[in-house]
Amino acid sequence: MVDLARRNFFKAKKLTTDHAIRLPWVINESTFIDGCTQCGNCITSCPESIIQKGDAGFPEINFFQGECTFCQKCVESCEQSLFIKAAETPSDNAWDLDISIKGNCLAVNDIVCQSCQDSCEAEAISFKYIKSSVPQPHITLSDCTSCGACVAVCPQSSIQLKPKKL
Repeated sequence: MVDLARRNFFKAKKLTTDHAIRLPWVINESTFIDGCTQCGNCITSCPESIIQKGDAGFPEINFFQGECTFCQKCVESCEQSLFIKAAETPSDNAWDLDISIKGNCLAVNDIVCQSCQDSCEAEAISFKYIKSSVPQPHITLSDCTSCGACVAVCPQSSIQLKPKKL
C-alpha cells in the first residue's frame, strides 16, 4: 500500500487529515489506492468534470465543481477492478459520506437563503421554522444521495460532504 503521508513529506506537501472523496462505488480506500494506475480515464470521462487529480495523483471528487449524476462513466472507463456493482438505482450505495452544515450558513445566521434546498433533487434538504423567523435547514439523511448538488450552489460553502470515519 502507498503511504501517502510519507509521499507528501518528500514532496514537501502539507499533510491532509481528511480522506478524499473517491469515485462512486469504490470498494474501499485501500483497494482503490493499491489498484488505481492513475491513468486519468475517469477524469476525462466525467461529463460533470467533478473528478480531479488529488494528493499523490489519485482521482477524487470535487463537489465545488458540480454534482454527480451517477452516470457511471467513471466506472465504465476504469480498467481496474476497484468498484462494487452499482445497484438498480445508480445513486444507491455510491458513497458512504457524512453531510453537515457549518455554522457560517446564511440561514443559520438569520439571513434568508434556501439555495441548497432548491438544488436538491432528492428533496433531502428542507427548511423548518424552529427558533427564529428565518427557516433553518434540515437534512433527512435517509433521502440524501450524496450527489453534491447542494455543495456548489451554497454561497458560503457551508455544506460539507466527507467520507465517514471507520
